[in-house]
Amino acid sequence: MDPEQIAVMIPIIALMIPIVAIWTKHQQKIAEMQIGATAENTAEKAAQYASHIQRLEDRVQVLERIVTDRGYDIATQIEALRDQRRVDEQDAGVPLGLEKKERV
Repeated sequence: MDPEQIAVMIPIIALMIPIVAIWTKHQQKIAEMQIGATAENTAEKAAQYASHIQRLEDRVQVLERIVTDRGYDIATQIEALRDQRRVDEQDAGVPLGLEKKERV
């Protein structure tokens, strides 16, 4: 290399070093922000999953109590619910606030 070229390259390199340092620091901050956002979303989803699992566990406990406390009387309970549904379907279509008239 020619001494004139070296003389031109030294100031250019001297100016490039701080620019690269600033750019690297900026990239590091962006990466930290992305990690923080990802961690926050992950924590939120974990809380939602924990809540959902707790609700499911509560439901399972209720079902276990039904089976163990009342024995195997579930078939009778299901039939009672079916009978109730038939009664509800027969009264369907009646406007609110109006009494159903008896047919002669």
